[in-house]
Amino acid sequence: MLGRVTHPASLHPHGDPQMVDLHHHGDAEVAPDLVDLAVNVRRQPMPAWLAEPITAALTQLAAYPDAAPATAAVAARHRRDPAEVLLTAGAAQAFVLIAQAFRDARRPVVVHPQFTEPEAALRNAGHAVERVLLREADGFRLDPALVPADADLVFVGNPTNPTSVLHPAAEVAALARPGRVLVVDEAFADTTYRPGVAGEPESLAGRRDIPGLIVLRSLTKTWGLAGLRIGYALGPADLLARLAAAQPLWAVSTPALAAATACAAPIAVAAEREIAAALAAERDHLVAGLAGVPEVTVAGPPASAFVALRLAGAAEVRLELRSRGYAVRRGDTFPGLGADWLRVAVRDTATTDAFLATLIDVLKERQ
Repeated sequence: MLGRVTHPASLHPHGDPQMVDLHHHGDAEVAPDLVDLAVNVRRQPMPAWLAEPITAALTQLAAYPDAAPATAAVAARHRRDPAEVLLTAGAAQAFVLIAQAFRDARRPVVVHPQFTEPEAALRNAGHAVERVLLREADGFRLDPALVPADADLVFVGNPTNPTSVLHPAAEVAALARPGRVLVVDEAFADTTYRPGVAGEPESLAGRRDIPGLIVLRSLTKTWGLAGLRIGYALGPADLLARLAAAQPLWAVSTPALAAATACAAPIAVAAEREIAAALAAERDHLVAGLAGVPEVTVAGPPASAFVALRLAGAAEVRLELRSRGYAVRRGDTFPGLGADWLRVAVRDTATTDAFLATLIDVLKERQ
């Protein structure tokens, strides 16, 4: 089966069922009385080195935001020039900026399964979007040969939401070529960990030698800042200048800028590595538990803060889990997955054990 599907753009998204699905996210599954396994945001107390500057920024709201210090801090973290950094109101804003800034793209391609907002942003900007669908039989691993040679705007996630697959950096870099803008969504890069490897395995954030590469980052996942909206783009200065021209003035708030500065500091980077190592152990615990459930197949191997799992009747299982206190993310709104898929966030081992026991009960009762 060839992994390419073309879908026309729509300027009226709510009249297109594909577009409606693209805007479904895990937060829609959550309710106050449910254990949240649907949203991939870490929920731990904020460290003082992060909470204090955010709180202090609330006393500075009479002044317009100044992005320069935070931009310099992020640039230093990734060993880049400040002109190669653009702070954004979350990675989601960056998708919109790219879709608007590169309206002249002739053949935009989105590699799926992945986060759906890049395609939604492209469609909203009037682009005709072509999908490349990675296959379960291949472990949802990236195959650069599937991407058309004349694609001039390509989106890929690494690690990929929702499959949690981490693609080798060399294979992602192989997608780059002159005349192409390659957008790599690394929103979950700080959740990855590999023993014996310093830093984030397979990240391209520090690479300046790959033509047309734009790397998108988010600070909302590890540090629980989804409500603050802070992320950034890394890439060649000329490409980022095009994004900046499409961005509203003062797009990033003063508290969000304070968070960006704090999260670029060495104390934050070291803490991220510790969190990622602990997360890897918690993820392994979840995957090992799922391996003992005969009806379940896990995509991957998973490498991030969530796993994708396939089981027959997933839609009914999701509703039954919900009735027993657990919110999980449906998978049928991700192109390339389908009705038999769910996404489950990695949590502490006690929460995982309770969830696994409930899942096993649900599946036994369906037999």
